[in-house]
Amino acid sequence: MLIIGIAGGTGCGKTTVVNQILNELPKGEVGVISQDSYYKDTTHLSYEERVQINFDHPRSIDFPLLEQHLKNLKNGVSVHQPIYSFTEHNRTGDTILTHPRKVLIVEGILILTNPELRNMFDIKVFVHADTDERLIRRLKRDISERGRDLDEVLTRYKTTLKPMHDQFIEPMKEYADIIIPNNKYNTVAIDIVRTIINNRL
Repeated sequence: MLIIGIAGGTGCGKTTVVNQILNELPKGEVGVISQDSYYKDTTHLSYEERVQINFDHPRSIDFPLLEQHLKNLKNGVSVHQPIYSFTEHNRTGDTILTHPRKVLIVEGILILTNPELRNMFDIKVFVHADTDERLIRRLKRDISERGRDLDEVLTRYKTTLKPMHDQFIEPMKEYADIIIPNNKYNTVAIDIVRTIINNRL
């Protein structure tokens, strides 16, 4: 199994890059696992307490579970991937049955911060985007898809998103095998990743 890790800051366009890679590959051959599914279970906390959690810090991620699931998939064993609700700031209790594939893409802002996880990736990709562009995308997404208001998004950006990005995410570029600038000129890097995947398939 070829495992590709795709990281980058919030709103950098990781999902767009993943979709561009998948678009021209055979359906069902490549699996995708999102780090967002592996936020720690916070059922023991009240909603008010959950809202206060810094979800942009590596400790908010259940890395041991994510690692175990990747090991299982690599060994040909299907896993039950948790489903996470951004409106409730918690896992829903439901899962998605995820089967082993020849190629697996793992995407998320913090996936390169964990050394054990990093070592499991055959290819490490970092998607880079301008800070202003990332903030605009984050604003649009959080307001339209996650029920947040403008003040809440901007406060979170200033107090946790930006400091965590500078401390944990941006420095991870040094571990990347490929850095993709997320603009209209990124086709060459995406073609390279797609070619590597095609060779494996």
